[in-house]
Amino acid sequence: MRCSGPACWVLLLLVGLCFVHRARPRNVLLILADDGGFESGAYNNSAITTPHLDALARRSLVFRNAFTSVSSCSPSRASLLTGLPQVGRNITRMKLLVRKFLQTRDNRPFFLYVAFHDPHRCGHSQPQYGAFCEKFGNGESGMGQIPDWTPQTYNPKDVQVPYFVPDTPAARADLAAQYTTISRMDQGIGLVLQELRGAGVLNDTLVIFTSDNGIPFPSGRTNLYWPGTAEPMLVSSPEHPKRWGQVSEAYVSLLDLTPTILDWFSIPYPSYAIFGSKTVQLTGRSLLPALEAEPLWTTVFGSQSHHEVTMSYPMRSVHHQSFHLVHNLHFKMPFPIDQDFYVSPTFQDLLNRTTAGRPTGWYKDLHHYYYRERWELFDRSQDPHETQNLATDPRYAQVLELLQTQLVKWQWETHDPWVCAPNGVLEEKLSPQCRPLHNEL
Repeated sequence: MRCSGPACWVLLLLVGLCFVHRARPRNVLLILADDGGFESGAYNNSAITTPHLDALARRSLVFRNAFTSVSSCSPSRASLLTGLPQVGRNITRMKLLVRKFLQTRDNRPFFLYVAFHDPHRCGHSQPQYGAFCEKFGNGESGMGQIPDWTPQTYNPKDVQVPYFVPDTPAARADLAAQYTTISRMDQGIGLVLQELRGAGVLNDTLVIFTSDNGIPFPSGRTNLYWPGTAEPMLVSSPEHPKRWGQVSEAYVSLLDLTPTILDWFSIPYPSYAIFGSKTVQLTGRSLLPALEAEPLWTTVFGSQSHHEVTMSYPMRSVHHQSFHLVHNLHFKMPFPIDQDFYVSPTFQDLLNRTTAGRPTGWYKDLHHYYYRERWELFDRSQDPHETQNLATDPRYAQVLELLQTQLVKWQWETHDPWVCAPNGVLEEKLSPQCRPLHNEL
């Protein structure tokens, strides 16, 4: 029988999990942060306390060049779970849900997906809980209580301010609130891992931790700059202890997680087509070989089309070795700012300082943040903050052409409807040379 769509893939996954025979079943635990970044001891941030993430890192291969393929929550999660391009805070409840799952399962292998809502902002919709919901569940009047959470607060003077965040009192207080919610997520991760340990399945489980997109600060989430797409990624395999605590420089993507999980369970990806006769192909690769030896993986791609319904700003990007190319398709339009970030203390302070002509403590200015060049090329080996656009520098013409060729090739291979933009808009409609939606129908 020929598979006719993604539903068949789900069926095959379930059937495969039922009939893969091993002395002990293999399992997968995928842990996802919401708008999480590198604020943990595992990534050398000594200002925050994350003992459970740090312990997991000691049993993991730690990736330094992991990227989301899209810098927005929902499409990022869709790509993570399908392997194809393009939201909880109550840690006690999550612990009990994991416990119930482990108590009701039989001896079949399992895939358990635990997606925390921390450290996502909530100040725009529920300001009573604070900018990052750092007050929610702390037992104060009107805040409810999370029994397993011991709130940990941070002094704004002690936080590590990333290069892309203004170093101002408002931003430091914002980061300190974010740290509190990251600590809550860290405690939740400890609870989940303890449930697996208590059920006797942790040593049979591949544990993966990552985030969906960059943190909600300037140049972060919804951007394809490094702060918007670079992600923490810990991959802990009980079968590969020789890589525990090691750091990988390989370029990897959230698109690689579906192939990795299928590979772990020895389940082949099914053959099916959506449009015409072309078989759908996963664009990622299994990460399991990286648990054996350091691979020479040097390229990842990214795409962003819209965030909220009013936030259309399509962009495409490619990281290749130290170079990073961003294609802003709507470069003549202002970059849209998403809702919860716009009302955040950090951005409001940045707006007020800019309007008043006061120092912003920021590495950019708002005019160039809103209005961008069509092509942005950065050499992160010389310019890690991505401040020098080399796209018009003749010395980098060959690099620009190489990355443009790689990017367009990837767009065609993934059936990107924006592959002809923006030039295709001006084509002669009676004899178009670029047909992005041609699908044999």
